[in-house]
Amino acid sequence: MSSVRHDVTTPAPPRVEEVGDGVFAYIQPDGSWWINNTGFLVGRRGVISVDSCSTVRRTRAYLDAIAAITPQPVRTLINTHHHGDHSYGNFLFNGATIVGHEATRTGILDWGKPTSTPFWTEVEWGDIVVEPPFLTYTDSVTLWADDLRADVRYVGVPAHTTNDSIVWLPERKLLFCGDVLFNGGTPFLAQGSVAGAIRVLEEVVRPLGAETIVPGHGAVAGPDLIDDVLGYLRFVQESARAGRDAGLTPLATAHELDLGQYTDLLDPERIVGNLHRAYAELDDGPLGRPIDAVAVLSDMVAYNGGRPLSCHA
Repeated sequence: MSSVRHDVTTPAPPRVEEVGDGVFAYIQPDGSWWINNTGFLVGRRGVISVDSCSTVRRTRAYLDAIAAITPQPVRTLINTHHHGDHSYGNFLFNGATIVGHEATRTGILDWGKPTSTPFWTEVEWGDIVVEPPFLTYTDSVTLWADDLRADVRYVGVPAHTTNDSIVWLPERKLLFCGDVLFNGGTPFLAQGSVAGAIRVLEEVVRPLGAETIVPGHGAVAGPDLIDDVLGYLRFVQESARAGRDAGLTPLATAHELDLGQYTDLLDPERIVGNLHRAYAELDDGPLGRPIDAVAVLSDMVAYNGGRPLSCHA
């Protein structure tokens, strides 16, 4: 049973939420395609930003929001993964040290400049200059905003992508989790791993004991969000197993599915991409191995009634 997201022509404006003393989440509704969250830590000598935004307009608005809180410059920019909604605006952070996992740097360079067609509705990206991290790590790096510790950790296995990192503030029990978690939107694992994401949430994220979670998309949440996303991921795995046993393609399986409690998540067409990934994981092979991105996106458009996927970035 197909379903398409509720169309929103004008998302609500972004908002700044202070989630801890000197720590802010920048929430961009409605959190659908290419509309991400960021955040920042304010210290006496400068600001640490977690991610940038997808377009020039949105990134400039984010920088203006930081400037409304503090006159300090952004000295450090962390990329939680390579996707353009979290990195295309990097080049606008003049003078900032851009930090990311080694594979995040490679992924940003491989992606190159943005394009909407033929899979998304047209977006006014602005004149994007690709700017990858130039300070990279393999496992983790620790940053400091005055005396506040921020541990930037590679999650260890493919999850949302093959290069996800989280930013953990242990003194505040506060987690910036990038796209390892979505709140109110459909998780997307086509370039990562469904099985890997389950492992990361169970073995890496949950044991932290975070009390406040800033997801990559959607509203700030508590630890219950972890179980919500795990439920969806297990639903994808079970659906993939049943679909392949019935001899169905991922697209055919998606058409047959009743999304049930997940019907109202934004961008439900992502079920198709997630099923493609879950099908691949029913066979032996490394998690996160490449699958046919054009086939995945084409099937998602087909599930969306043949219309490009709605993007309001």
